[in-house]
Amino acid sequence: MSEHGGTRELLRGLTVFAGPLAEFDPTTAPEDPARLFRDWFAEAVEAGVREPHAMTVATVNQHGEPSSRVVIMKDFTPEGWWFATTTGSRKGRDLAGNAAVALSFYWGEQGRQVRVGGFAELASPEQCAADYLARPLESRVAGLHGRQSEPLAELAQIHRTADESRARLAADPELVPPDWGLYRVTATEVEFWQADRDRRHTRLRYTRPAAKAQWNRELLWP
Repeated sequence: MSEHGGTRELLRGLTVFAGPLAEFDPTTAPEDPARLFRDWFAEAVEAGVREPHAMTVATVNQHGEPSSRVVIMKDFTPEGWWFATTTGSRKGRDLAGNAAVALSFYWGEQGRQVRVGGFAELASPEQCAADYLARPLESRVAGLHGRQSEPLAELAQIHRTADESRARLAADPELVPPDWGLYRVTATEVEFWQADRDRRHTRLRYTRPAAKAQWNRELLWP
């Protein structure tokens, strides 16, 4: 069996939508997608979905080349979705040149996805500092030495740098790196996707032309 064929057989043996799927009646959906997201997120937590706050963040660089990664949602407010990173990271650099961003959540146990399109904005220095200081120690250690996505000569270098960063924080517990960034994503499009075993998936999309405009709703073909 070829390597390609072996992978294909593995894929065909996997079950799709194995768990008890959630239900979704789009006719009862609220006019504001923020309310529906809060409801779906709370249901994901209650259903025991693993890491429901994990979301894919996709950005585009100055050459139009896309890049995506999974990060943890730090907050959700009526203004949008929040995540943190250093401004010098790849995603930070991308957003500095192009604020367009896409988010996606996948809650497989329920057969649900939420897709968000919009623009990311760097929070105020005070908000960025507050976010950093509220993080666990080792998270602050990692954020302090930075260098995200830069080439690494050897793994031991991480441990040496972490020890140095930990010592700096012990000496100055209020220390905040100047490149720490907290970002808010304001949506212009939000789609709620509910799976169906017969592939008759329900897709409800909210769109608006600008951040403070009224939302429009429409169903999409699966």
